[in-house]
Amino acid sequence: MTTPFRSGFFFLILLVFCFCLSTPSVSAQNRSPKNVQVALRAKWSGTPILLEAGELLSKEWKDFFWDFIESWLNSLNEESDTAKDCLKKISKYGKSLLGEPLASVFEFSLTLRSASPRLVLYRQLAEESLSSFPLSDDISSHTIEGGNFETNETRKSEAFLLGINPSSPGNRCCWVDTGGSLFSDVKELQLWLQTPNDVSEGAFQQPEIFEFDHVHPHSTAGSATAILYGALGTECFKEFHQTLAEAAKKGKVKYVVRSVLPSGCESKSGSCGAIGTGEPVNLGGYGVELALKNMEYKAMDDSTIKKGVTLEDPHTEDLSQEVRGFIFSKILERKPEITSEIMAFRDYLLSSAISDTLDVWELKDLGHQTAQRIVHASDPLQSMQEITQNFPSVVSSLSRMKLNESIKDEIIANQRMIPPGKSLMALNGALVNIEDLDLYLLVDIVHQDLSLADQYRKLKVPPSTIRNFLSILPPSESFAFRVDFRSPHVHYINNLEVDPMYKRWRSSINEILMPVFPGQLRYIRKNLFHAVYILDPASFCGLETIDMIVSLFENNLPIRFGVILYSAKLVEKIEANDGELPATHLKDDTGEDMSSLIIRLFMYIKENHGNLMAFQFLSNINKLRMESAAEDSLEMHHVEGAFVETILPISKSPPQDTLLRLEKDQTLNELSQESSMFVIKLGFAKLECSLLMNGLVHETNEEVLINAMNDELPRIQEQVYYGHINSQTDVLDKFLSESGVQRYNPKIIADGKVKPKFVSLSAAILSKESVLSDLSYLHSTETMDDLKPVTHLLVVDITSRKGMKLLREGIRYLIGGSKNARIGVLFNANEDAILPSLFLMKVFQVTASSYSHKKGILQFLDQLCSFYEREYILASGVAESYQALNDEVFKLADANGLPSKGYESALAEFSAENVRRYSNKVTQFLYGQMGLECGVNAVITNGRVIRLSDGSTFLSHDLHLLESLEFKQRIKHIAEIIEDIKWEEVDPDILTSKFISDIVMAISSSLAMRDRSSESARFEILSSEYSAVVLQNENSSIHIDAVIDPLSSSGQKLSALLRILSKYVQPSMKLILNPVSSLADLPLKNYYRYVVPTMDDFSGTDRIVHGPKAFFANMPLSKTLTMNLDVPEPWLIEPVVAIHDLDNILLENLADTRTLQAVYELESLVLTGHCSEKDHEPPRGLQLILGTKNSPHLVDTLVMANLGYWQMKAFPGVWYLQLAPGRSSELYVMKEDSEGSQDTTLSKRITIDDLRGKLVYMEVIKKKGMEREKLLIPSDDDSHSNNKKGTQNSWNSNILKWASGFIGGKDQSNKGVSSSMPGVGGRHGKKINIFSVASGHLYERFLKIMILSVLKNTNRPVKFWFIKNYLSPQFKDVIPHMAHEYGFEYELITYKWPTWLHKQKEKQRIIWAYKILFLDVIFPLALEKVIFVDADQIVRADMGELYDMDLKGRPLAYTPFCDNNKDMDGFRFWKQGFWKDHLRGRPYHISALYVVDLVKFRETAAGDQLRVFYETLSKDPNSLSNLDQDLPNYAQHMVPIFSLPQEWLWCESWCGNSTKSRAKTIDLCNNPMTKEPKLQGAKRIVTEWPDLDLEARHFTAKISGEIIEPQEQAKPPQQVQSTDDGTSQEDLESKAEL
Repeated sequence: MTTPFRSGFFFLILLVFCFCLSTPSVSAQNRSPKNVQVALRAKWSGTPILLEAGELLSKEWKDFFWDFIESWLNSLNEESDTAKDCLKKISKYGKSLLGEPLASVFEFSLTLRSASPRLVLYRQLAEESLSSFPLSDDISSHTIEGGNFETNETRKSEAFLLGINPSSPGNRCCWVDTGGSLFSDVKELQLWLQTPNDVSEGAFQQPEIFEFDHVHPHSTAGSATAILYGALGTECFKEFHQTLAEAAKKGKVKYVVRSVLPSGCESKSGSCGAIGTGEPVNLGGYGVELALKNMEYKAMDDSTIKKGVTLEDPHTEDLSQEVRGFIFSKILERKPEITSEIMAFRDYLLSSAISDTLDVWELKDLGHQTAQRIVHASDPLQSMQEITQNFPSVVSSLSRMKLNESIKDEIIANQRMIPPGKSLMALNGALVNIEDLDLYLLVDIVHQDLSLADQYRKLKVPPSTIRNFLSILPPSESFAFRVDFRSPHVHYINNLEVDPMYKRWRSSINEILMPVFPGQLRYIRKNLFHAVYILDPASFCGLETIDMIVSLFENNLPIRFGVILYSAKLVEKIEANDGELPATHLKDDTGEDMSSLIIRLFMYIKENHGNLMAFQFLSNINKLRMESAAEDSLEMHHVEGAFVETILPISKSPPQDTLLRLEKDQTLNELSQESSMFVIKLGFAKLECSLLMNGLVHETNEEVLINAMNDELPRIQEQVYYGHINSQTDVLDKFLSESGVQRYNPKIIADGKVKPKFVSLSAAILSKESVLSDLSYLHSTETMDDLKPVTHLLVVDITSRKGMKLLREGIRYLIGGSKNARIGVLFNANEDAILPSLFLMKVFQVTASSYSHKKGILQFLDQLCSFYEREYILASGVAESYQALNDEVFKLADANGLPSKGYESALAEFSAENVRRYSNKVTQFLYGQMGLECGVNAVITNGRVIRLSDGSTFLSHDLHLLESLEFKQRIKHIAEIIEDIKWEEVDPDILTSKFISDIVMAISSSLAMRDRSSESARFEILSSEYSAVVLQNENSSIHIDAVIDPLSSSGQKLSALLRILSKYVQPSMKLILNPVSSLADLPLKNYYRYVVPTMDDFSGTDRIVHGPKAFFANMPLSKTLTMNLDVPEPWLIEPVVAIHDLDNILLENLADTRTLQAVYELESLVLTGHCSEKDHEPPRGLQLILGTKNSPHLVDTLVMANLGYWQMKAFPGVWYLQLAPGRSSELYVMKEDSEGSQDTTLSKRITIDDLRGKLVYMEVIKKKGMEREKLLIPSDDDSHSNNKKGTQNSWNSNILKWASGFIGGKDQSNKGVSSSMPGVGGRHGKKINIFSVASGHLYERFLKIMILSVLKNTNRPVKFWFIKNYLSPQFKDVIPHMAHEYGFEYELITYKWPTWLHKQKEKQRIIWAYKILFLDVIFPLALEKVIFVDADQIVRADMGELYDMDLKGRPLAYTPFCDNNKDMDGFRFWKQGFWKDHLRGRPYHISALYVVDLVKFRETAAGDQLRVFYETLSKDPNSLSNLDQDLPNYAQHMVPIFSLPQEWLWCESWCGNSTKSRAKTIDLCNNPMTKEPKLQGAKRIVTEWPDLDLEARHFTAKISGEIIEPQEQAKPPQQVQSTDDGTSQEDLESKAEL
């Protein structure tokens, strides 16, 4: 068997020998293999790994944080010399608290540095803590002096925004903040702890505690708060921690730790405490691509490559990878003596293998061949990653592979069910959005599921069942609950199916599928839309609504209108009487209740004279009210007058007599009361006026009605299309029976934007010492032994009337009967609860634990609560004795068949102290686990927490609603799986209905905490025999299903992510390969690396953490490459170290440098959001500000009309979002986030504590009286700039730093260097704002020339705005000096591409898009006008002339293309075909120069319209080929363009030489005929270009300390010399071009 190998091996040696002889120059330095290395670091300084470990563990389980601290403090302090040793030591302590595979995920997360942002957040809070204590007498001498800290605003805002580490105050590394004082000495703290601190007196405001804070498990809720800022590892932390932990155990303090290692304390933090702080955090979890660049126009800078610092990396290459069939690691093992020759041969093979083109026949089966190579590999995931990441190098060997037809057939068969090239991925059944997926998100999702699996194993759930639980999908967000209002209390004005007025309409239901013009209604004779209004007919809102209904009905709107009437006064009386009709509300007590009278009169007219007449009566009431002077209040004579007026023409007896008789009529009175009772039962009594559109709840104005109808239309169309609705279907009955609920409570039925709050109860159920472990439950009669999937925990403040109301409603709910639910009562009383309250708690405990199986228990408790409430809560004096309550217990026990003797013996041992101790334990549990403070009332249903605010009531109806909703949506599937479990490992004695009900509660509550998609896909229908990678692991609780096109950009990322997952978690996987079947071009033209951290990033020789890097070995030398980073969506990055042009990498120019280095920086995270206004369009133009409590305005932005989208730049921290002062906050307020809350708030707190940014949903509502006001007031077309100055609000005048300079430091902007600066010429007049974008060294060279040409032709101050994303570090270094030297201002701006907007893949097209798509949001709101000038343009006129030009009220001004160069007629595509028809005589404009009137642009929503056009057109790959130019030209009928005079832009390709002399700007357009390189064209066409170029390059060289070599100094052509005679400049230029 060895012979063939040996002969092959000797053949190889022969090959190497021949190769060496034939290529004597192979070792020449410029042809030696070159590499590329890329790193990405965070902007903040390094954070300690030790502290990151604590944060990671706390995500697993809060108490692990404290366990980790204790184990580290008690560890033997063995010295660890290197970063790697420290990492292993920290990892060992962390992993000891976790089981596998959680321990592996913990270790990986530690190397990934994913907890670093949390520590940056603590830095911000530490900075705030220190800055809030200026030097004052009341702070002890050992506390921190405020004088040590800078108070400069800029310093502070930078510290907050950049996550700067606070300096160690007074050389101390720890301090304690109590809200009133700051202690940096333990003795002072101990003194403070010994003095009683009464929190309730409020002498000092308690420091705020957040959800992410580490609160010591023994802390009591009502104690004074002490926050320790310090770092584990320092001696002071140990001292403070021991003192505070001891005090917390004694109930003296609520102890919180925020981990901060101040700068200057690194040396005091122990052997491993400072690892990670020495250098910025190097991040992983992103992709780097080197794309093979199209060099059609040869846009490369010809300057000599600059010498610079080379950051050579000792990166070793992986020789085990196959190269053209050879595995060089094995060859070198056998022949080490000819290593250099073998390596040279390998380099030759690598460099010759690069291919960016293939013949069509070679491309045909390339996708199938790739799938075959992957499936047949010994390690398919590694093979897929190697192919996708080095595709240009392996494509030729792939194309020569013999194809197995069965693979091809299976792929084609699968593609009948899924589109070719489509990629999908599901984790445990839930689809994951591949576009948004990144390593951090994937680790989070996997960690969540592994953590749940770990908990379920501890609950004794069999492993086979765990994956079933993890595969349960959350309820669909699109599922809409409808209120089932069907009853005799609904009064309809019309019936489309019966009324004669509709008989001409078509009756076919299929008409609804017919296309109509936008806004046109479909008139079908069927009751499809039921608009039922619930209103009080005597209220202002009710009367207005009636008028609207009558008006719309008369206008033949195809809607069935109805009303449900109620009396607000009667509702108040019923609620005051505990939900019952008051006994006094009888025959004669209705005189003053006008609403009840109107309802009775309405019913009488309806009964006797029909619906129309009854509605006419209601309309007449409003008419008479409007006609009289009393417009606001309704009076009795209006009602009586309207009644008489309505029935006079048709009544046989005098209307007045009828009126008198009806006022006494008992039957109608009862019907009127029932109608109000029905509204209470439905839950609408508090909402004044509401609309139910087929049961969906809305507000009542006309705009909302039309929107609600349009929203409902597609749902009906879908059902008609699939045949679920036909002409016989009653649409209302169908909808309400499928998704109807009996009651509406906004706290329970959230509107989708506000997610319900859930807490996991599994840890509490697992713990033997937890409150829940020994809680006894109440059940409906005779159901105690049944499984109860739904558990309501009532959190009751027994000392308040509201708490008692909740408790009694809960008991009544059980009396009413519930087979599926049980109730547990957790008493959340204050510490000073009186004895009778404690006694009642004891009675409850005894009753629930001993007698819950008895029949009369619920009645007994109800009567006892009633007695307690009457005697101890409603009574005027506070009774301290509980004797009366004690006697009542025995009396009621006897009356309800309960053993009074049993109570007597149980209550004889009543100890107030014991009950109080238990009560404190409950309070601590509620605060620690649920976040519920003392004295709060709440309902917790299987983990869903509903807090009851002061104004809200929670009735037994609501508990029924909550039960049915939660059971249907979340709990039913879990209960079904649990019923099928065979409990083999569980003792049969434990297997009670309580045990199983507890498990349902634990699992349903913990599953609800997961944040995952509710969508799934049926992967099982796809064949997976030949073309799939199947990896089985029965023991894993993670299963991946995926469909992948390996030859796609998503395939490049997914292959890397799946390989990481496979390494650390070993999931089971089924990956179905889905390549595009017949390719016309190479699918991938790039090299790709996904950057993943490893243990090797931590030095084994010193204490440095190198961090992960992307390494490309042996890249092609002669191909031009361009570098792009594929980073997670919320990251904004910029290059900070790059000697070479990253846009045009030509490795053969690297001379003796072996590795090209680039370092990027995470400039900021993007905070994005969607702002909505209920039942209205998003509030376009709404201005938002973001900051801290002390500095509320650090960043600002405005809301787009597109989806109400907005974005701001932020760093990890606690931020507050507010409406900006001025018109935004005059008109609007923000709505509270809590479920069903109608409350408003001034600010919204946003916490960013990870690398995944934040997506914020916020809702605003207009203030009372402002409903009809518009946010954007259009200014006068011609004079808006003048008006604007006078009316600028404080928002515009005090902008701190907008999208540009928010985060950056001093390099971001340069201001105040214009006319006031000495030696830069007296620039005066109105400032000219010019905007440009450049990428690559050549275009940056052009950009400097453009700047000089602008400045040399104007005396006015100029400010340049540059898009920061693509500028090189060198340009950013030079531009501040250039601004200073030449006297201009500049600002660097950026905007992150929104996720919802169709993305461009090519860098050039992304740059084009930035020129046009974000003009309304990328500049500060105060900027009124800006001119875009292409980087490669030369200006010859004063740009002030263009800046001041009147654009005739148009938002944009462009120059039309010249048409006087007839040679180019064949390329003028706008003169023919589609463009000719679309433009209809309008000119096609060039995008190299344009003016934007930003005021007009924002007022007319031009940006929103352009984005809508772009979104529609860009999905077609053949449209918008010149994106920045085609888009505004295409949209000019909606976004009008002012055509500039032709002389404002001349370019040789399109304009003849005859007009060149008049040109005010010259653009170096690409010439499609000659394809002349840019530099060559510039020197030839523009006479002044060489001089300007030389000046710019001399200046750059002076700043960078370089010397321009003489041969580079191109001499300007002779013709440039100026002439004193009359020879025209045109003649000279014409000669110059010959």
